[in-house]
Amino acid sequence: MSYAKDFAEFGVNYAQENGVDYAEARLINGQRTFLFLRNGMLVSGSQRPWLGIGFRVLKNGGLAFMSIDELSKNTVKDAINHGIKMVKGSNPKEKIDFGEPISNEAKWAVATKQRVIDVDTDTMLELLQEMDKKAENHGINTRANFFEAQSNEKYLVTSEGTRIESESSMLKFYGILTAKGLLDSEQRWVDLTRSTGWEGTKTWIDKYDNDCASLAKVAAQSNNRITGKIDFVVGPEVVGIICHENCGHPSEGDRIKGREGAQAGESFWRDLKLKESRVGSEHVTIAEDPTIPGTGGYYEYDDEGVKARERILIKDGMINEPLLNREYGVKFKLGSNGAARSSDFNREPIIRMANTYMKPGDFTLEELIEGVKHGIYMLSFTEWNIDDRRYQSKYVGFECYEIKNGEVTETMVRRPVMELTSKGLFSSIDAVSKDLVFDFPGICGKSDPAQGVPVYAGGGCIRMRDIKLG
Repeated sequence: MSYAKDFAEFGVNYAQENGVDYAEARLINGQRTFLFLRNGMLVSGSQRPWLGIGFRVLKNGGLAFMSIDELSKNTVKDAINHGIKMVKGSNPKEKIDFGEPISNEAKWAVATKQRVIDVDTDTMLELLQEMDKKAENHGINTRANFFEAQSNEKYLVTSEGTRIESESSMLKFYGILTAKGLLDSEQRWVDLTRSTGWEGTKTWIDKYDNDCASLAKVAAQSNNRITGKIDFVVGPEVVGIICHENCGHPSEGDRIKGREGAQAGESFWRDLKLKESRVGSEHVTIAEDPTIPGTGGYYEYDDEGVKARERILIKDGMINEPLLNREYGVKFKLGSNGAARSSDFNREPIIRMANTYMKPGDFTLEELIEGVKHGIYMLSFTEWNIDDRRYQSKYVGFECYEIKNGEVTETMVRRPVMELTSKGLFSSIDAVSKDLVFDFPGICGKSDPAQGVPVYAGGGCIRMRDIKLG
């Protein structure tokens, strides 16, 4: 990658020579392998290199982003000149400020035993077809499986002296499985995305097999409905999506300030005060932490060169800290907390989540269930919805069981619906289990043009009181 780094350095130096206040170059060099199977048959596949540089220049409060996928001094100059022309003509009403200079030098890498770039496509295809056979054996008649292996080197250089090199390895997998049910079809989304080498696939077959078994069971047995007010014990998968949607997104600083309003939504945090406004019970503490190895959102430095750290979004039920990049760190007068991410060299770094989860509490799962006279144990979900302000939300259960007199019965409950506000949801929680499980990997979308970045979410189990079923 050394020759490509020279073009990144050249671009930053050229921008400085032409009078910008700040310049950065973010180089990505790697490879992507993609495979798509329908009912075990290979439908499409590709393997291609991944190379390009994204530039940003800041001048007099105007910011421009440009990218190139053909590396030469002429293409770099053209991109920088175009960016300078844009910022000179922008005359923004609210000038962009990145705050105090940041100068970090570091190297970091995703820990791997076997690089995905060294694995041939036949081996990848063999694994996917073995997984598909598990689904077929469970009687799941419609199966669509998507797989992508990514391996890349990244180099970030800025006019402030930041130079960060990183090596990433990502395995992405998601399957859409459909089975014929008692009343109608049932569908399950399976996601196994991780930051890992090829060795990370060792757990895939068992995990996929368990999800297929769950789908087959729900399709065959789930036909009981419950109405009225009821208590819930909710598993880590559902806790994860709740933390992501009802807390993670509304905590994004650009949403709070309105920047994302026309693209990906707003935030109910807009009308609240940090460290003063209560949105949940004292049992609710939700964190965001990119530094957890193996997770989809893992990184050690963000795409602006800020060192990653844990962020406590909600603390003991009070909103505590928003997700911030350098620009919004200035707007909030708090500084960046390392939340700038970009999905590719041709996308600008913006505020994104990484790994969002509920902090463990003091209870065992058995204690949560023992405290429920009549309720539902929701292990997973099949559907969710939330409004643009991330306030009015709806979660529909997938594998769910009725709880009676402190015990989980074998009676499956069909698609119970929790429909309540974010504040109502978090306020209903009266206990959180001791364990921490990351059970909800996914690709989170945001912005325009769209950016999908890998994330993880989870927690333990939670108990929610007096929920009116939708």
